[in-house]
Amino acid sequence: MIAIGIGLHNFAEGLAIGNSAAKGEISLAVLLVIGFGLHNATEGFGIVAPLAAENVRPSWSSLVLLGLIGGGPTFVGTLVGQHLVNDALSIAFLGLAAGSILYVIIELLAVARRAAMKVVTTWMLLLGLLLGFATNAVVTAAGV
Repeated sequence: MIAIGIGLHNFAEGLAIGNSAAKGEISLAVLLVIGFGLHNATEGFGIVAPLAAENVRPSWSSLVLLGLIGGGPTFVGTLVGQHLVNDALSIAFLGLAAGSILYVIIELLAVARRAAMKVVTTWMLLLGLLLGFATNAVVTAAGV
C-alpha cells in the first residue's frame, strides 16, 4: 500500500514537473526535479520499513516490483503533465502531490511510533525540512 501511495505521489510529482516545463516555467521545473529527486532517493526506505518492522525479508524481484510501482509513475506523470497545460490543472497536480505524500508520511509516522523512536523521527523531520529549504535557496541563488 505504501508503494502505491508513493507511486500516486510520484505520478503527481511528474504531472507537476511536466506541467511546469510545458508552461515554460523552467526554473520551477528544475526546482521540482531537484527537490523530488532528493527526497525520492529515500522512498525505498518508506516502502520497506513496514516489512522490516514485521521481520519480513522480501525477494529481489519483489523489491524491483515495489520500486517500479513507487517510482515508475513519475515518468508517466511527466509525459502526461507536458500535454495538459493550464493553471487550474497545475494547482491540482501540485495539490495531488502534497496530499499523496501526506498519506505516506502518516504511514511512516505510524511505523516510527511502533518502533518507539520519537526523538530520531523528530530530528529527521526537521533535517528533511531544512534540506528542502536549503535546496530551494541553492536553486534560487543559482538563478535557475
